[in-house]
Amino acid sequence: TLVDGRDFLNTPLVKTVRFGGSVAETLAKHKLDAQIVSWLQEFRSCVTQLTKDHEQLIYTVLKLPWVGRSQAVVEEYMAFLGNLVSAQTVYLCACLKMVVFHFTPKRVTICEGGVDISDSDDEDENLPRNFDQCHRALQLITRYVPSTSRFLMPILQENFPFIQKSSRTLECYVHNLLRVTVYIPSIRRDILEVIIGKMLKLDVSASRSDIEEAEEKAVQNQRSEEQTEEGLFDMDEDVQADQPSRTAVMAHPVAERLDTLMAVLMAYIKDFCHVNGSLHVERTKELYRDLWGVFDKLILPTHGSCHVQYTLFYLCSFRLALAEAFLDHLWKILQSPSQPAILRQAAAGYLGSFLARARFIPVVTVRACLDLLVSWIHRYIDDQDKSGRQACCDISLHGPFYTGCQAVFYTLIFRHRAMLEGNMKKGLEYLQSLNLERVVMCQLNPLKVCLPSVTSMFAAITRKYQVVFCYTIIERNNRHVLPVVRSSAGGDCVTTNTNPLDSFFPFDPYLLKRSGQLIEPFYQVWEELVDTELLPAKTGQQGLREDEDDFLCGEMPQMEGIVGMTPGSYDSNIRSPSSVGSPSTAFQRLF
Repeated sequence: TLVDGRDFLNTPLVKTVRFGGSVAETLAKHKLDAQIVSWLQEFRSCVTQLTKDHEQLIYTVLKLPWVGRSQAVVEEYMAFLGNLVSAQTVYLCACLKMVVFHFTPKRVTICEGGVDISDSDDEDENLPRNFDQCHRALQLITRYVPSTSRFLMPILQENFPFIQKSSRTLECYVHNLLRVTVYIPSIRRDILEVIIGKMLKLDVSASRSDIEEAEEKAVQNQRSEEQTEEGLFDMDEDVQADQPSRTAVMAHPVAERLDTLMAVLMAYIKDFCHVNGSLHVERTKELYRDLWGVFDKLILPTHGSCHVQYTLFYLCSFRLALAEAFLDHLWKILQSPSQPAILRQAAAGYLGSFLARARFIPVVTVRACLDLLVSWIHRYIDDQDKSGRQACCDISLHGPFYTGCQAVFYTLIFRHRAMLEGNMKKGLEYLQSLNLERVVMCQLNPLKVCLPSVTSMFAAITRKYQVVFCYTIIERNNRHVLPVVRSSAGGDCVTTNTNPLDSFFPFDPYLLKRSGQLIEPFYQVWEELVDTELLPAKTGQQGLREDEDDFLCGEMPQMEGIVGMTPGSYDSNIRSPSSVGSPSTAFQRLF
């Protein structure tokens, strides 16, 4: 379980020596341990008499430094906890808070340069053992008080570190929360909800443009340093070999924390779903249902998150049935009139982006989804024609329809080549059977409100294969500058916004470096096609770098700042984190 080339908890790097170890101190510590054991034995013998009147005494005992002490102290403390919660359940919450307090590295005061500094003791080599002891204690309490989970969840939520805390502190706490789900599965979904909720706050506070800007600056600074160094001496092989570990760290501090947590969560997903290296179908279904619920409650309504949604993307890569279930779920939201329009539009964005970007989805599934989408679009047009009303480009009335159309166009842009490979004739017959020309030519005019980049590429590809001729409509739209109407309580307003749908492609390129290595094998990057040669000259795509995911890059000047307009950021030399922070199933067998 490696992060940055080191074991997640077992082999931390040492920053400084903080504790001495003379013989006299060792003997004194041993004597203190014996005294603590004696006290605990006495408390155990009279635990039934320790009522609410003795709470100050109990709170003092709970503050005893038992974690990390000798085996005798730990075992005696465990026995005391078991007796206490059995005889005096009034102290259950106090015991739980004490255990959860140890889920993050303790803070210590160290002296550096004659100044006392409060620092997180994240380099304590005993952290793995300490965390093991905490989970043993929590399992023991759960064994004696079956209703523990009901009281534990609020405590776990209240003690979640501020998202501004260090990556290490957040990593340890999330790791320990996920370990709890192994032996208290009844709160697994609640724990995932808390973790993902915190991660979403990190995600939306670090925009795609901010992350890319920080990375670009870091690359420029590194190049400047290398040029300076080359002027002084020749870099040897050892220095060059160190480069991947340096570049594995995100330059943006919030992105770095999010990258760490994504690596922990995805490693947990992998380890939870696999037993002895093989996918465990039932366990995978259980986790999918939990993440599905969190997706509906937190992820789907969050506009502008760039990375957290990839937890479901990664889980769906394990088995096609999961991807199909996810697509079916999104489809039901999109076509349901009872759902809020904003969620239906978000579902359409997820649907199109998932179909376009997930390499593990076969063509037959893509076609099945397109059949559903296009049939729904045609029925929508039929209903508009039957109504007898003059249809107009009103996003507030037809938002789900427009996002559904854009999902179809976006999917075809990315997957048309795969659909035509093998049998061009049958592929073209299928594309023509979709009757996309009717969609493009209808009075609702979807090309007017779709992103110009999607419209231009869709028009170029469909013209090449003579499926749809869009340019007449596009030119008319540009010439007339048809108004886009938004209805509101204050009346209708007219806008010429180039992103009127507030388009959001949730599976745009993944920017986080370490956790991104788990996504890369399953991700469909945009490949520059010969189709783009048919684009009008004004699109200016010929100057783009080959290694960019440039489908939505720089096509039109007015598109700057729109979500999804940026290139990917991958580094093939970065080590892939394998099982960072995954809990051991051995905890289930302790009692």
